[in-house]
Amino acid sequence: MKANYYGLIMAGGRGTRFWPRSRRRTSKQVLRFMGARTLIQQTVDRLKPLLPPARIWIVTNEFLRDEIARQLPEVPKRQILAEPAQRNTAPCIGLAAHILQSLDPEAVMGVFPADHYIARPVRFRRLVRGAFTAAVEGKIVVLGIQPRWPETGYGYIEFPRGTEPGTLDPVLVTRFREKPDEKTARRFLEAGNFYWNAGMFFFKASVLLDALRRHRPRVATVIASLPPFRSRQFQAKLRDSFPLCENISIDYAVLEKARRVVGIAADDIGWNDVGSWNAVYELTARDAAGNAVRGETLALDSSGNFVDVHGRFVALLGVKNLLVVDTPDALLIADRHRAQDVSALVKMLEKAGRNDLL
Repeated sequence: MKANYYGLIMAGGRGTRFWPRSRRRTSKQVLRFMGARTLIQQTVDRLKPLLPPARIWIVTNEFLRDEIARQLPEVPKRQILAEPAQRNTAPCIGLAAHILQSLDPEAVMGVFPADHYIARPVRFRRLVRGAFTAAVEGKIVVLGIQPRWPETGYGYIEFPRGTEPGTLDPVLVTRFREKPDEKTARRFLEAGNFYWNAGMFFFKASVLLDALRRHRPRVATVIASLPPFRSRQFQAKLRDSFPLCENISIDYAVLEKARRVVGIAADDIGWNDVGSWNAVYELTARDAAGNAVRGETLALDSSGNFVDVHGRFVALLGVKNLLVVDTPDALLIADRHRAQDVSALVKMLEKAGRNDLL
């Protein structure tokens, strides 16, 4: 990969659906779910054959910065930045583009979420190479994930009919689709030319900044007010200015408005966004009754359960489709099919002022 290729890993999310294990200082991207490495460590590991750590940048929050630096000693500490305030993906990516262009006017960047799991990294890296190649030509490139079921929780990318998954030739994106209802999601799946939007994008830093100026001038103005990254005033100005940005995603701010956005349609790379405890259940080995357990567990007449408990013995009797997640100060017991709703519990804790559990 060329010396002007860089990776941005977005790691600012709180992972509230993974409460009680995911907290402000131990959010899901710094937790281990599959294997011995945390999600953010696995993200860097996947990119290392393409991008050395010296060209990887991470944007996170003030609660996680020190833990991420501890987990990733190979990434220069100055390249692990804490946003002064959460403002969604457009300001985050705009900030990184501003930094990279101030250091390398020819910078080409790939944007990667910190909390995804990819079972076939070699196949994934092949697609990333193709995306970077297209981005060098000044194109905005998105990576679409081949859908495996009619998911209603993701946005979709509509490709031209006949687009072959796995090809490295980028094609013009027909349009972006919002999260659909179940009937529409089934129609997307059957059509064969709709792909999940996984939040992975590629472009020259200059192209992204130009697009922000055109389509979201308020965000662009704030970002442009920052001095170069090497300036002594950079951090102070960042603290003062960044919270003034709109809270808006890169999809709404740029991608859905920009002309000639192209996409690469991925084949099966074993992608999972690890969006809830139910996703971890699906990725974990299960017994004959469909129980996925972490820790010492005895299950009798019980099926479809997920248990993540360490340091104590767990016995299940006559229960189905439960989530059981234990930490020293909190225990979650929930219907596994309502895993997406765990974040609602976090909102209730916030409203009650239980910062000790956040």
